[in-house]
Amino acid sequence: MNLDENPVKGESTTSSSISYSTTFLFKDHHHHHHHHILNLMTTLTLTIMPESFFLESQLPHQKTYINKDATQTTFPTVLIPNGDHNLKNIIRDHKPWLQSVLHKTGAILFRGFSSVSSASDFNDVVEAFGFDELPYVGGAAPRTNVVGRVFTSNESPPDQKIPFHHEMAQVPKFPLKVFFFCEVEPKVGGETPIVLSHVIYDKMKQKYPEFVDRLEQHGLIYTRVLGEDDDPSSPIGRGWVSTFMTKDKAVAEERAAKLGMKLEWTDDGVKTIMGPIPAIKVDETRGRKTWFNSMVAAYTGWEDARNDPVKAVTFGDGTPLPAQVIHDCLRILEEESVAIPWQKGDVMLLDNLAVLHARRPFEPPRRVLASLCQ
Repeated sequence: MNLDENPVKGESTTSSSISYSTTFLFKDHHHHHHHHILNLMTTLTLTIMPESFFLESQLPHQKTYINKDATQTTFPTVLIPNGDHNLKNIIRDHKPWLQSVLHKTGAILFRGFSSVSSASDFNDVVEAFGFDELPYVGGAAPRTNVVGRVFTSNESPPDQKIPFHHEMAQVPKFPLKVFFFCEVEPKVGGETPIVLSHVIYDKMKQKYPEFVDRLEQHGLIYTRVLGEDDDPSSPIGRGWVSTFMTKDKAVAEERAAKLGMKLEWTDDGVKTIMGPIPAIKVDETRGRKTWFNSMVAAYTGWEDARNDPVKAVTFGDGTPLPAQVIHDCLRILEEESVAIPWQKGDVMLLDNLAVLHARRPFEPPRRVLASLCQ
C-alpha cells in the first residue's frame, strides 16, 4: 500500500515514496557527533531529507511494539527540531513524509519548536498540513472557538478525568485527524494519554471472545440527555442548542436525523438515542480491526445531573453491558497507554482511526487547544 496518500501536486507518487522511504533519522543522542556531517548533508539534500529538519527523540514514556512483519514501532513518534526551523514551513515541505510517519505509528508529538507558542501559531501549523476542517457537530464536550480552526479542548472541571475515546466515535462523521496544542502547561497532571486502538481490540478479543463477538454482531446504542444550554460543570455538558447549532426543535431533529440520531423531547431538554452503531471498525488503510467506540467513556464517564452512565450505553439489541468486562477494558486501556507530560509549545497529531485519547485530572493552570480535521 502506498503510504503517500496525498502526494505533492506535480510529483509522481512513486518517486516521492522512494525518496522518503530511503530516509532515516539520527537519534538525538548521536546529534553532536553527526553535526558537521548533517551540515554537509543539508546543502545536498534539502529537497528530500527530513532529518535535516526533524530529529527523532526518545522519551521514557514511549512503548515499542513488534509488528507482524518483525519491524518495530515506537509509539508515539517524537520529533524535535534539528536547528531553528519554523514548524509550519517544514511541515509544508515534508507532508508526504510526515503522513507516512503518522501512518506507521499513529501519533506524532512535535516538541521544542519555538515557532509555536500561541493559538494562532498552532492554527498556522494545522493549516500547513492542509487537511479539511471538520465542524464539531454532534460532539458532547463543552468547548469554545479560539481562533480560526482552533478550539479549547473539553472545558470540564480539572478534577474530572476524561476516559479513553476515539474523537466523536459515537457519530457517523468523525474526524480523521485530531491536533492538540499545549499553550499553558499543567501545574500538575493533565496529561492526554494515548493508546493504539488495534492493540486494545486484540487484547479484548483474546480475553473476552464472546463479548467481542456480540459487540461485532450487535454494535452499541448510546443514550444521552441534553439540557438546552451548555453546562460547563459536566464533561458531557454540551446543550442541544450548541450541539445542533439551532434554537429550533424541528431543525434540531433534522440535524439529529442526519447524524443517525433520534430525539425524544423532555420538559427541560432532550434525550438523544444513537445507534445501533458499530463498536469495532476495520482500519482499511492498515488492514486491522480497531476498538472504535465510546463504550468505556460512556459507561464510566457520561455522568451528570441528567445522565446515569450505566444507561448511557448498551448492546445494540438493548441488553446491558457486563460491568466487569468494561472495567477490565478500562484497566487494559490504562496499561497500554502512553502519557507524556505536556510542555508548553507541544503539538500532538493523532490519527483518530488508530488511536484513542483521554485526559487526566490536573491542577490549573492548563490550557490545551484542539483542532479536528477530516
